[in-house]
Amino acid sequence: MSVRRAVWWVLLLASLLPALTLTVLRLGAWEAGLAIRLVSFTPYAVVAYTVALVLLLVVARRRPAPRVGALGVVAALVLHGSWLAPLVTGAPAAGGAGQAAADERVVVMSSNLLMGRADTAQVVRAAVDADVDLLVLQEVTGRALAGLDSAGLDELLPHRIGFPATGERPFADTVGTMVFAREPLGEPRPLGTVLQSWEVEVDGLVLLAVHPSAPTDPDGWVRDHALLREAARESDADLVVGDLNATLDHAPLRRLVDDGYRDAVEESNSGWQPTWPANGLFVGLPGPLVQIDHVLTGPGLRAASARTLPVDGTDHRALLVEVLVEARRLSRS
Repeated sequence: MSVRRAVWWVLLLASLLPALTLTVLRLGAWEAGLAIRLVSFTPYAVVAYTVALVLLLVVARRRPAPRVGALGVVAALVLHGSWLAPLVTGAPAAGGAGQAAADERVVVMSSNLLMGRADTAQVVRAAVDADVDLLVLQEVTGRALAGLDSAGLDELLPHRIGFPATGERPFADTVGTMVFAREPLGEPRPLGTVLQSWEVEVDGLVLLAVHPSAPTDPDGWVRDHALLREAARESDADLVVGDLNATLDHAPLRRLVDDGYRDAVEESNSGWQPTWPANGLFVGLPGPLVQIDHVLTGPGLRAASARTLPVDGTDHRALLVEVLVEARRLSRS
């Protein structure tokens, strides 16, 4: 075998094997061990398959086998393209432009503060600039909460539920999930996830403010997502907001989509909006790489726009979403 041919085979296998692995894991809805983390990177199989296709086409003119292989790679690209296409081409939820005038506009923001290390003044400035009505924060510490209030959050969004992390046990700084709102909040109900999640009513809407376990704890991740789906079904939740530690390629989020929820980025055709790791944590590569922060809307709600915002000091980009709530949803009994 010539050196040139050997290099060709190495490059082909180096692109095909990771791509095929991601395809199999995504199709198989694997929810165990390392597979959970690998599924997060499913969109990048498109890049690997494209490289493989180019390599196959280079020799396809002279040999039939590469032509067959190229057809297989094209089929894989079409499959992955169908998974990504809704981010830019998906049909919006029911309701036309004429209805929008009768809808209530709610601006929702979610941000993970990385154990309270985020620039809290920057978070508040972003909330002020976007005229945020509902703010869901994860990994709030006592120091971070003091910084938020010092920057004026208590005046901007005077109603709150949840409490900051106490730091009384290992990794306790990741626990504090809190909700801040312009309108009064109802009595919160804890949802039992490892990292603290809440169900609470705000201005006639049922909100799940969530932070399930990270996939580094596979058993906890599976358990927490099962709890969140059960809570969404039982409460007929209108919004599911927070760091879900999962992408739309993961089975738990696809189940929520099957239940009638829409991811705000997908619903508003806002394109590729990764949120983590915003600080380049992953093998030194510039981030973010994957979208694990979400706003999910239930029936009767529509995401009009979605975008991410940089926040210094944290490994997550904040997510800002404009939600339209249909009048008939607000008037439900």
